[in-house]
Amino acid sequence: MNKKFDLMSEETERTYGRDAQRNNILAAKLVSEIVKTTLGPRGMDKMLVSPTNDIIVTNDGVTILEEMRIEHPAAKMMVEIARTQEKEVGDGTTTSVMIAGKLLENAEKLLDQKIHPTVIVKGYRMAQEKVKEILGEISLKINSENLEVLKQIAMTAMTGKGAEDEKERFSIILVEAAKLVETDNKIDIDDIKIEKVVGEGIKDTELVRGIIIEKEKISKDMPKLVDGAKILLVDFPIELKSPEIETKISISSHSELQNFLDEEERTIKEMVKKISASGANVIFCQKGIDDFVKYLLSKAGIYATRRVAKSDMEMIAKSTGSKIISNINEIDSSSLGEALKVEEIKKGGELMTYISGCKNPKTVTILVHGGTTHVVDEIKRALVDGLGDISSSLETGLIVPGGGAIEMELAKRLRKFGQTLSGRERLAVEEYANALEFIPITLAENAGLDPIDILTELRAKHDSGDMNAGLNLFTNKIENALNSRIVEPSKIKLQAIDSATDVATMILRIDDVIASKPSRKGNMNNIGSLPDYMGGLN
Repeated sequence: MNKKFDLMSEETERTYGRDAQRNNILAAKLVSEIVKTTLGPRGMDKMLVSPTNDIIVTNDGVTILEEMRIEHPAAKMMVEIARTQEKEVGDGTTTSVMIAGKLLENAEKLLDQKIHPTVIVKGYRMAQEKVKEILGEISLKINSENLEVLKQIAMTAMTGKGAEDEKERFSIILVEAAKLVETDNKIDIDDIKIEKVVGEGIKDTELVRGIIIEKEKISKDMPKLVDGAKILLVDFPIELKSPEIETKISISSHSELQNFLDEEERTIKEMVKKISASGANVIFCQKGIDDFVKYLLSKAGIYATRRVAKSDMEMIAKSTGSKIISNINEIDSSSLGEALKVEEIKKGGELMTYISGCKNPKTVTILVHGGTTHVVDEIKRALVDGLGDISSSLETGLIVPGGGAIEMELAKRLRKFGQTLSGRERLAVEEYANALEFIPITLAENAGLDPIDILTELRAKHDSGDMNAGLNLFTNKIENALNSRIVEPSKIKLQAIDSATDVATMILRIDDVIASKPSRKGNMNNIGSLPDYMGGLN
């Protein structure tokens, strides 16, 4: 008697073999196609609309991918590339995703030729190692004294973003900020705070040698300016604690009620007395401040703000030498920080607190101005990219020509390397080189140029020995990228190629996808059209 044998539950969906590979590669290609139009100085922006009608206008690769509700598992792996790239170097997210998508697309051609995935993976790994070797040979060395080069790096990073119109001015601000916080050719990005304010134009964006927090003093009776600031940081509420459990107080006479209220008042006065006795004349509180405390602090001439973000508290502590206090009894003069002045200033219709002349000057703030929230958000993203590029350049001390020049040179040398191989891996190395050329091809497409003509001319230039020949999209000509001031950190290229190769080889090795409780949108076979695949935005 035959019996039906079920290995998995009916709710489990399985896609295997060639179908699994094709679906995964299709998902990766779609992610690459989504972001490719944003690449370069002539790249387009995306408008992302959330279910609550919040709008983001950007061409930042990681922002686009994170705001999309991507459901396909292989596509989620592509999003992880962008996140890793952003975390490690702060820029190059679109490049990494595009290379990964093209590596998989080219691998599909080899799969159709009956070449086994493990052979392709081996060839890709060989190409990856060779690329690292070539990058080490042709990268140019710089240090923190090469200010003009650092400005060029920042400008290249901001080109094509919302900050492009003021990129020269912004590059000066970024390099100056980097120099102020730089130690031994290393920059801690956390030492550079970027604060946004809606109002005035983007040209009014400024660098402040100190810290700006988006908080105002809690009482108009408090001083607007405090010279010789002694700063106290507390992460507990300056108010009477409420009982943690439900409590009832029995009062039988008016005098008992008055005594109870008097005791509360004495307790609050004692708290303020301890603060005043420490010598503090400025308080930043992470929690709330009682109204009566506010009144007493005003009488004592103490400047106070409340509900300050933890990240701001930590930056103030680092800059002023103050300690963050967790108990009222720990307050004394040794826990206070110092700054030349703390001042409340109105910017763009908003009141903010400026802390300047800090004890440790290695913290600065870039105050971004713009006409709308969308503008200042995009400018901030551009500045973060610029800072990431400067930091990466100083960390490794290596840069490469931009405009697709480095990708073309890598492709040329990879093909030469591939000719030394005899096995089928040679075909994989060839396709790896073709994938790298996807970057200059896309730069040309996004600028409305003929990609075949551009690719042919670039190949001719590099074959003749001009290793710095790249595409200058401000003149629409192929020029020496270094002479045209188009430069990028070597680390960004290296990280993008590493991440892209890792995810491409991982996806290629998958031949079986087992998904539990599938939904219509999560169906492995329902990713053929772009709208279905995108699934909406967060």
